[in-house]
Amino acid sequence: MKPVLAALVDLLGLERLDRDLFRGRSQDLGWGAIFGGQVLGQAVSAAAQTVAADRPVHSVHGYFMRAGDVRRSILYQVDRLRDGASFTTRRVSAIQDGEAIFSLEASFQRVEEGFDHQDAMPEVPAPEALRSELELALAVADRLPPPLRAIATAERPIEIRPVEVRDPLRPTPMPPHRRMWYRAVDTLPDDPALHRYLLAYASDFSFLGTAMDPHGTSWLVPGMQVASVDHVMWFHRPFRIDDWLLYVVDSPSASGGRGLVRGQFFDRSGRLVASAAQEGVIRMRRPATSRDGAGSSGT
Repeated sequence: MKPVLAALVDLLGLERLDRDLFRGRSQDLGWGAIFGGQVLGQAVSAAAQTVAADRPVHSVHGYFMRAGDVRRSILYQVDRLRDGASFTTRRVSAIQDGEAIFSLEASFQRVEEGFDHQDAMPEVPAPEALRSELELALAVADRLPPPLRAIATAERPIEIRPVEVRDPLRPTPMPPHRRMWYRAVDTLPDDPALHRYLLAYASDFSFLGTAMDPHGTSWLVPGMQVASVDHVMWFHRPFRIDDWLLYVVDSPSASGGRGLVRGQFFDRSGRLVASAAQEGVIRMRRPATSRDGAGSSGT
């Protein structure tokens, strides 16, 4: 396995300190704060490690409460809310310095048969016909400021190939729809739980930005404040994240300084394997005045 992917698998695996207490390291992606997908993926991992393997996670509902310190580790406290005949429920609190920075509730279900229908996968170019985000970044590396260049051109554990290419440095108004192929950069073990919490991690990439597309802005525009508030995910069918998955994202609404995004993951055969939704802060920071002192308000 490539080192960059092995490091991510290790990061999400966690250190078990007690029966329901885990510790996770923080990953610095160069953004100055902990990546939301990291906390989400680690929380799903913590919950899954307290549930029998024959009950895969089918839904997670998480809330981001504080940015967190990327220089410090995170404690994950799992509460066993319910162990029923078919369903198991867990609550996870992610803690730094005695304060919760994220909370998650996750539901697991015994595998069973039932009614089956789904949305159809849209027709898009195959991933082999598209360039990766890394290739696109390398093509414009000379235009990027040195700190951003290091982030954009770093080796990545999850390869993303966008169908519609955007320039975050020079954004223009576009419809609030994105389609991207996702795949881990190397073969992973045959562990369904691992593939689920890796997909939870990856689902936060290029997600909230869709809500900014109609307004011709991006997280790189000076003064933009962008932060996730919550993240919801449902796992419908078995999948492997080391094979290509199509992420279809849309934003039905933005108002009140918040944007809403929805996403669907399809495998190459067209099966809908997972869905996600997120609301986040998207607003221009107010300039400092005599009334508001420092100027920018918190998330």
